[in-house]
Amino acid sequence: MKKIIITIDGWSSCGKSTLAKQLAAKLNYVYIDSGAMYRAITLYFLRNHIDWTSHEATARALEDIYLEFKFNEKSGQSEMHLNGENVEYVIRDLVVAEKVSEVATVKEVRNFAVTQQQKMGGSKGIIMDGRDIGTVVFPDAELKIFMTADNAVRVKRRFKELYEKNPNITIEEVKTNLEMRDYIDSHREISPLKKADDAVVLDNSTINMEKQLNIALDLVNAKMKQE
Repeated sequence: MKKIIITIDGWSSCGKSTLAKQLAAKLNYVYIDSGAMYRAITLYFLRNHIDWTSHEATARALEDIYLEFKFNEKSGQSEMHLNGENVEYVIRDLVVAEKVSEVATVKEVRNFAVTQQQKMGGSKGIIMDGRDIGTVVFPDAELKIFMTADNAVRVKRRFKELYEKNPNITIEEVKTNLEMRDYIDSHREISPLKKADDAVVLDNSTINMEKQLNIALDLVNAKMKQE
């Protein structure tokens, strides 16, 4: 069967990565977490005290960054490696989350990440999630999904995820962080978060993961019949 490119964009904590991983497993496609790439870059900048407001400093730093996804047989997932180090869990920390949207607005950073992402999709058969995958990275993708959910639902999901790693975190901190990320993601000058004109909206506020996956699979099957 002919392979296609599937993009999943949308707001933070809408379950983009969860759906992308499920679809990839069902279709035997490669899953690429674009958000992990930006988080890894942010982690590098924080660790090395890089001033990402400086174009020169940012460009120099990016020359020393090598990103790679490696499959972990124990977890059954592809995990983010930064310069040879597995940083999959470190990059999920709130410290990184608070800065990643800001770093992702930097032109040099986006160009760096998008170039790598487009190379990864050269042979198709991939699923990539993010903010601008269907609008900028793969504007010609065969299937584009835009995910959304009620804000209160998103806050609860994100709080549950972070609380397991940091019991001291408060729901107000999570709410503030999500609101900040939403604003930055949708108002940045370069590649702002927005729905592609040909994307299908999937609101998962009131549906479970199984229902969500079935809806996405129906969209894939319908698209395959058209190809």
